[in-house]
Amino acid sequence: MSATVLSLKVADVQQLNPLIRRFRLVAPDGAALPSFTAGAHLRVQVTLADGRLDWRHYSLVNFSTDAAVTENPTEYAIAVRLEGEGRGGSRFMHERVKPGDTLSIEAPKNEFPLRVLDGCAVMIAGGIGITPITAMAAQRKAEGRPVRLHYAARSRSLMAFLPELQSLLSDDLQLHADDEAGRPLDIDAVLDGCESHDQLYVCGPKVMLDTVLAKTQARGWTHERVHFELFTTPAAEGGDRPIEVVLAQSGKTLTVPAKQTILDCLIEQGCDPLFDCKRGECGVCSTTVIEGDIDHRDYFLSDAEKKSNKVMQICVSRSRSGRIVLDL
Repeated sequence: MSATVLSLKVADVQQLNPLIRRFRLVAPDGAALPSFTAGAHLRVQVTLADGRLDWRHYSLVNFSTDAAVTENPTEYAIAVRLEGEGRGGSRFMHERVKPGDTLSIEAPKNEFPLRVLDGCAVMIAGGIGITPITAMAAQRKAEGRPVRLHYAARSRSLMAFLPELQSLLSDDLQLHADDEAGRPLDIDAVLDGCESHDQLYVCGPKVMLDTVLAKTQARGWTHERVHFELFTTPAAEGGDRPIEVVLAQSGKTLTVPAKQTILDCLIEQGCDPLFDCKRGECGVCSTTVIEGDIDHRDYFLSDAEKKSNKVMQICVSRSRSGRIVLDL
C-alpha cells in the first residue's frame, strides 16, 4: 500500500477522561500539513507489546468553522480510547506516547465523507465514535445547514469534548447517558424525529450500528440515507473455530485460529494482501472465493453479493464450513 507518510511531532497530550486521551500533532518545522475533510482519519504507526509495528486509524477532531483550519492546517488533533482487551495499539498511545515524541502518520484519508444535502444531517455518536462527528457538525454549522447530534455513552463522565460540542451546537446537541436513563439510546425515538429528506451519520460500537441499520432497513430507508463508520475491531464470536484457508494461486494451506482473522493470518505468514480499514467497511480486501460457505460479517457487500457466495471481506468474514478456497 503506497501512501504519503509524515513524521509528526506530538505537541501536546491531554487526558480528557479516564479512558480517552487527545493528541495534537504538528510538523517538526511548523509547516502546514496536508488538508483534510470532515470525517477523515489518519493512519498512525504504533508499536505493539511484542515489538511489532502496526497501524491504527484515528479520526481527525475539529470544532472550528473556519475553512482554513481544514484546508491549510497547522496541526492535527486525534483522540484515542484505551481498549484494555484490544490488540495493543491504544495501550501504546496511552502508555508510551508523550509530548516531543515523533510518530509516523499517513496523510489524511476520508472513507466517511459528509454529503451535501438540504435536509438535516442527523448524527448519532456512541462513545469514542464522537471523533469524526465533531468535524462534520462543525462543517454543517459553517455552511449554515441544519444538523442535530445525539451523543450517547455509558455515563456522562466518559463523554469527551462536551464543552466544545455544547459551544458549537447548543440546542442541536442531545446527550444520552445510559446510567442516567437506565437504558441505551432509543434509536426508534431518534428515527421518529427525522423527516423524509434527512440523512443519518452514525459512528460508534458494533451493537449501536447493527441496531441503527436493522431499524432503518425495517422502515424502508435506502442505503443512500444512512452513512456510518464502525469504531471497533473484529472480535471472535461464540462458536468460532479454526478454519482451513487454501490459497489457490500459491498452493499454500493455512490454519486460521478462532481468534484471528484471515487477513491477519495471511500477513503473519508473509503474504501481502491489500487492505485498509480492517473493520469490514471499505472493501479494499475483497477477495474472490472459489470454494466454501462464507460467514459474512462485513458492512460493505450488498445482500446480492453476499448471497452469491463468490466474494468476501477477509478482514472480518470467516467460513461456516471450516474450509475455504481463495483466489490468492
